[in-house]
Amino acid sequence: MHQEFVVYVLWSSIHNKRYVGMTSSIISRFKSHNELASKGYTIKFRPWKVIHLEFFSSKSAALIREKELKTGKGREWMDTQLNYS
Repeated sequence: MHQEFVVYVLWSSIHNKRYVGMTSSIISRFKSHNELASKGYTIKFRPWKVIHLEFFSSKSAALIREKELKTGKGREWMDTQLNYS
């Protein structure tokens, strides 16, 4: 069975915060960020909306991209390429 991995960017307009993560189940992960989780960074800045998704066939490739987006160059790319409204 083929598994797909997703690197995602969430945006909280109320708190002006961005969050980058990786998962193999984007729907349940998004629900966790917005509703189910009771601890962790993202619960403080709800509600979140998904503003960007990238799909990968390997976990290692997804992790590389997630780490890349969390660097200065990655943040700069998000600021110029993604719509935060």
